[in-house]
Amino acid sequence: MEVAFTEDADRTRADALLEVADQRFHGFGQAKRSSDDPSVPVIGEELAAARALSHLSHQLIQAAAERIEAFEGRPVHPHG
Repeated sequence: MEVAFTEDADRTRADALLEVADQRFHGFGQAKRSSDDPSVPVIGEELAAARALSHLSHQLIQAAAERIEAFEGRPVHPHG
């Protein structure tokens, strides 16, 4: 798994990339600093990374559901 950050004056974007078996997943998240907040870049990175990983986790749950459905031959709804 790899997480890359892109930052500008008041925004941070995180891109999380993961390869599992034969699939590649890409999650992203953003954080925006309010003009009233102090400039602490690590906070933006933490928030953006958390959001990217959350996005990624939803994709993984969906991919797992699709694989289970292929084996079971019926819709499934895994808990996430």
